[in-house]
Amino acid sequence: MTPVALPRRLLAIAALSAAGAAWAQSPQAEPSIEAMVEQLAPPTTTRSLRNLVPQPRHVDLQVHFDFDSAQLRADSRPLLEKLALTMQDARLERLRFRIEGHTDAKGGADYNDRLSARRAQAVAQHLIQAGVGGDRLEQVGKGSREPLLPQTPQAAENRRVRVVAIDQPASN
Repeated sequence: MTPVALPRRLLAIAALSAAGAAWAQSPQAEPSIEAMVEQLAPPTTTRSLRNLVPQPRHVDLQVHFDFDSAQLRADSRPLLEKLALTMQDARLERLRFRIEGHTDAKGGADYNDRLSARRAQAVAQHLIQAGVGGDRLEQVGKGSREPLLPQTPQAAENRRVRVVAIDQPASN
């Protein structure tokens, strides 16, 4: 490899890494299975100082529900199928996951808490039906307390499902 090719290759790798980080922050783009695996997988151990502070490992997904309901819409099923395949990947098979339901700030806090919990439960149930072990999943409703876009609490992007990798192994 020429001396000029190495910096170009490093720049390309950095650009791809930045693109992966960008979708992790924005649930607008639908990630690939590989991208989700990379985002959720435990970090490889290196001597880097970055490994001293554990980084949260999660993906934010735009899972669509019927209005005022925990009924999954058909257009979200392909994304949830990809998520199920991601969770069944050999690199993640020993991990547990927390399925968090999030709402926007429309409506009362108690109502949003209940709705987000039902939506998280609906996603977990779909994943179980797709072959993910129920002992690997926990679900929680976060309501509107942790918006993706805090400056616009009523934005549609705040209505999402966050999948968080938990390092505690599943009981086998």
